[in-house]
Amino acid sequence: MPTYRVNEAGVRHARELIDAGEFDDTTEWSEAAPSTEERNEEIDEAGREEWSSWYLAVDPDAGEQTKARFRFPYGDFSRVNRAALIHAKQRASQNDHPEIERAADELLERLDAKRG
Repeated sequence: MPTYRVNEAGVRHARELIDAGEFDDTTEWSEAAPSTEERNEEIDEAGREEWSSWYLAVDPDAGEQTKARFRFPYGDFSRVNRAALIHAKQRASQNDHPEIERAADELLERLDAKRG
């Protein structure tokens, strides 16, 4: 099983979005998750660095220019999705990625505090 590390740029970006109120706490992640086509468009339009800031984890074993390098998406390229954070936390827990689980949990707590 790969050992992922926390994508600090992604976590920082998520915090900024949450603090700015840019989150969706009603849409299920299955409905909000970007399609492959939307992910490709985001890379083309915003660039790989911006695109990668929408993920909580980095797989250091995956090639630097591959989409597989970034794991645990948390939003739709415009807002943080609360259900995505829950999903990421659960997947990280199930797959023994405690650092990713903690990052997702911290963001979830931040979002819940912000929404009141």
